[in-house]
Amino acid sequence: MTEKTLNNRKNGMAVLLLLVLVYVASVVLFIFGVSYDILPLTLISCVWFVFGWIFFLGLKVLKPQEALVLTLFGKYVGTLKNSGFYFVNPFCTAVNPAAGTKLNQSGDVKVLGAKQPSGGVDVSIDIPTKKISLKIMTLNNNRQKINDCLGNPVEIGIAVMWRVVDTAKAVFNVDNYKEYLSLQCDSALRNIVRIYPYDIAPNVDTTGDGIADEGSLRGSSEVVAARIKDEIQDKVSEAGIEILEARITYLAYAPEIAAVMLQRQQASAIIDARKMIVDGAVGMVEMALERLSENRIVDLDDERKAAMVSNLLVVLCGNHDAQPVVNSGSLY
Repeated sequence: MTEKTLNNRKNGMAVLLLLVLVYVASVVLFIFGVSYDILPLTLISCVWFVFGWIFFLGLKVLKPQEALVLTLFGKYVGTLKNSGFYFVNPFCTAVNPAAGTKLNQSGDVKVLGAKQPSGGVDVSIDIPTKKISLKIMTLNNNRQKINDCLGNPVEIGIAVMWRVVDTAKAVFNVDNYKEYLSLQCDSALRNIVRIYPYDIAPNVDTTGDGIADEGSLRGSSEVVAARIKDEIQDKVSEAGIEILEARITYLAYAPEIAAVMLQRQQASAIIDARKMIVDGAVGMVEMALERLSENRIVDLDDERKAAMVSNLLVVLCGNHDAQPVVNSGSLY
């Protein structure tokens, strides 16, 4: 299905004025026919009064970034896309299968809010429209629980910025383009998340080149989002939809393993910190022994050096402040 834009129908104002003049003329003719007993004029005026309103159905008003897909007795006629006042065949009908579909996204359905005078409860009335929005909209799908490549369940949510670029494909190629987009977002998200681990893991290939890399959901969010965007675009091109951007809005371990994974992260952080402390303590002890030997402050044998190293490491690597015992009686 190829989109056909109707650009030569912006004559709504002229047609409206013409219809109003014809109605005024029919009133004058009706009065004149009744007054002078001219039956043909009276019949013509009555016929216009009964059927003339049909032509008003062909008047269409479009605001910027709106479109209207028209069909005539089941045949696709064309699409009104530019803002303006149009006149089309009064028997043309607008088609929008997603008019009543309300997703968790912006600019979807017009809502009129009213309050009941007695209870003060908000009452919202959804008014679906046959017009198709060409604006950029943001689809914020619900969070999903997906297993990563290591089998750990994670909860992840994405926001997808999209717009309709081909109204004919959006209306006729799929049953409901909004629901179709939502389902494809869920499917693409699952396909991509299963490739990556939540955090960096050894011996994991996320690019498909057969070489282990450091890709992860937490550390490579931009790359993951780009792959999700490309995956969705491949699926929704036939629906006339363009995906502008995809962003990860929420990422966390599932509640059933979150506490265990937190302990794992804490243990890893403690090990890294201890390693840094030990490396620094060994360097300080080595420097102390070298300075004592160079300046000949005191000569220590191997046994006393070992005792000094042990004491310094205890002081430098301990969790609490050291409380030394001072020997003031002798050297040893």
